[in-house]
Amino acid sequence: MALEDKILQAISGDHVTAVATVSDGHPAVRFMALTGMDDFTLIGATVKSSRKVQQIIKNSEVALSIWSGKSFSDPYVVIQSKAEIHDDLETKTKYWDPKLEPYFQKPENPNYVVLKFVPQKIEYYYEMTMEIWER
Repeated sequence: MALEDKILQAISGDHVTAVATVSDGHPAVRFMALTGMDDFTLIGATVKSSRKVQQIIKNSEVALSIWSGKSFSDPYVVIQSKAEIHDDLETKTKYWDPKLEPYFQKPENPNYVVLKFVPQKIEYYYEMTMEIWER
């Protein structure tokens, strides 16, 4: 199987993802629900005033990691990415999901923003081996 296909199997759909930003020169990690897309981008929703948004404004370089958590032998990925913050209604509507209603009620909520992570490098790990994809 081609590396791109293996990566897509690991990141496609909804995942709890570890997202690391930089805060005052130090790493800051939190878990986010992200959706993996066919072009390797990952999309998530967050509160506009969150610390991660402020950190991304200062430094758009982030690291992500996705692992199923089901079995130690499952593949996982570590991603070096650029983060984008989208506050426009068109993008917020495009990525709106009814699962977001308890948090944001509707796409027009000014506190709701879309985070888009555009991978620059993906390390794919499986059975003690690593393969690297780069944009």
